[in-house]
Amino acid sequence: LPTELRDVLVLLPMREQLRLAVGVQATGRELLQQVCDQTGIREAHFFGLSVVRNNEHVFMDLEQKLSKYFSKDWKRETCGGRGRPGAPFVAFLGVQYYVENGRLIRDRAARHLYYLQLKERVLRSQCAHREEAYFLLAAYGLQADLGDHRRLAHAGRYFQPQTYFPQWLIAKRGSAYVLRHAPALHREQRGLSPREAELRFIREACRLEDVPVHFFRLYKDKKEDRPTVVLGLTLRGLQVFQEVNHTPQLLYDFPWPHVEKLAFLGKRFELWPHGQPAARRLVYHTGCAWRSRHLLRLLRTSHQLHLGLQQARQQLQLLEEAEEKQCYRESYVSDARDGNQDPEPAGSGDHAGPDQRPLSLCSLLSAGSCCSSHAPAFEVDPQRAGPEEPGEMSVDEPEGVAALPTEEPPCSPSTSRSSPGCGGRGGRAGSPRGQGKRSLPPG
Repeated sequence: LPTELRDVLVLLPMREQLRLAVGVQATGRELLQQVCDQTGIREAHFFGLSVVRNNEHVFMDLEQKLSKYFSKDWKRETCGGRGRPGAPFVAFLGVQYYVENGRLIRDRAARHLYYLQLKERVLRSQCAHREEAYFLLAAYGLQADLGDHRRLAHAGRYFQPQTYFPQWLIAKRGSAYVLRHAPALHREQRGLSPREAELRFIREACRLEDVPVHFFRLYKDKKEDRPTVVLGLTLRGLQVFQEVNHTPQLLYDFPWPHVEKLAFLGKRFELWPHGQPAARRLVYHTGCAWRSRHLLRLLRTSHQLHLGLQQARQQLQLLEEAEEKQCYRESYVSDARDGNQDPEPAGSGDHAGPDQRPLSLCSLLSAGSCCSSHAPAFEVDPQRAGPEEPGEMSVDEPEGVAALPTEEPPCSPSTSRSSPGCGGRGGRAGSPRGQGKRSLPPG
């Protein structure tokens, strides 16, 4: 008998769609493999498949069957084995693990998809105090998408403002302002390859506090009728927000070294700050044990990835500093020879020299996993952490605790209170370096 099939609609960043057919017994990994085959992605380590439950994205455990994540209709028999009639089941391919340096993503197709996801996130970003960052990001995006600014081809309205700027900024400044000033910033990127423009976009986008982060709503009290606490999983750790008049305000910012333990006991979520007595632990509620298991798994694997990439980030920082020096020397020599020639930045091409070739993710993680004597075992693909992992499936028992090793002698946890919006988030990089520090021209 032929395998009974189900139609699945997978939405990619920027709303591109894939219509796929998978067996009724298929796992998340089989669906992801089909997605990779269709899109040409060879390395999907930082991506995951998710479904929406209660207006929140829930990332799949790829080793589980898809029937666990879709409605009961998934298992119902179909007529003639021709698949489920009507609307397909819907899943999303998106970034599950954010990294601030795009060079950690060696596969060009995967890196471009990562860029598109960040581009989509930037359009929803609300950092009103960072207007200049959005103009710089638009310049990098235009360079990545269109190449060098050309006077004849890029005259007038050659891009749609809403494709590169958040709607609130367009409403504040006006489309005419954006269309008048963004092309000048685009022209400044002349000579930058699309690859390098994407890398710079990724770097700057990850400096916006509300872009490289997953948000999860929690209940402060189990008797609440709606969640009023927001847990943010960031590049470096966890943040806790309290909703005040429907506006999130930052209460706590915990880098991973400041978190001693995370416990999911049924619907109860406990965060233990490092060096604090048990009475100082933060206690919230997830609403259901199934959601607790999802959060525990995502927090564990995110922490493992953070530890595993420490050494990789340091190596790439040294590499980029060396390239910047080389670029400066080449620019100086080039300017001396021909003042009208714009040199290509060192390492910006897709085929770098042997000493500048991006290291593979496998080698970086292999080296980075030894960065801490207390670090947990780390796999190259963090999504392979199965349900038998300690604490993964024991959230209903007191043993369902994920103890987090420290990476350095931690100081007291940073606690900050901020004004509404993302302007007061602590523990995050401030204004961008280099070209990111600019003032907006007058209207």
